[in-house]
Amino acid sequence: MEIRKIHDKEFKLFIPNSQIRAVISAMADSMNRDLEGRDVIFMGILNGAFMFAAELIKHIAPSCQITFLKLASYAGTSSTGTVKRLIGINEDIHNKTVVILEDIVDTGITLENIIRQLRGYEPGEIRVATLLHKPDAYQKDIVLDYVGLEIPNDFVVGFGLDYKGFGRNLPDIYRVVAS
Repeated sequence: MEIRKIHDKEFKLFIPNSQIRAVISAMADSMNRDLEGRDVIFMGILNGAFMFAAELIKHIAPSCQITFLKLASYAGTSSTGTVKRLIGINEDIHNKTVVILEDIVDTGITLENIIRQLRGYEPGEIRVATLLHKPDAYQKDIVLDYVGLEIPNDFVVGFGLDYKGFGRNLPDIYRVVAS
C-alpha cells in the first residue's frame, strides 16, 4: 500500500491514474454526444480542477472554449462554508452552454455560489461535471450532469486536489489515513 505524507497527515493510494483517465474518457464520450452542435464553454474551477480540465478537454470533439474561474472555500481539510470570488469571468457566456468543471463536489456550497454568479451572465444553460462526488456530504439539490466517481466522505488529495496547498501534483488520488 503506497503511503504519502503531506504536512501532518498520511494518505494512502485510493484511485490510480489509469482509473482516473478511464473515467474522464468515459465522461468526455457522454459530453461529446450531449453537446454536439451547441456553443459550449467549459469553465474549470481553480485551483483543484486544472488537471481534470486538462485531461478532459483532450477528449472533447465539438469545437469549444475553455476558461477558468478561481474561488476559495477550503481551510485545511474542511469547507469553511463561505466562498470568495477571486478571479471573475472575462468571456461572454450569454446564451452559451456553460459546463462547470469541478474536481470534487462535497457539500455543494461552492457549486451553488458559482451557479448563482453565472446566472447573472445569462448563459443558455449551465451543466455540471465533477470528477469526484461525495454523496454523503452533499447538501444541495443541484443536478450533477456528469459524475466521474462517487466516493465516501473522506479527505482526498492528488490529481489537482490539495492539502494546505500540497499534493496537487500527484498523478493518483490518495485518501487520508485515519489517525
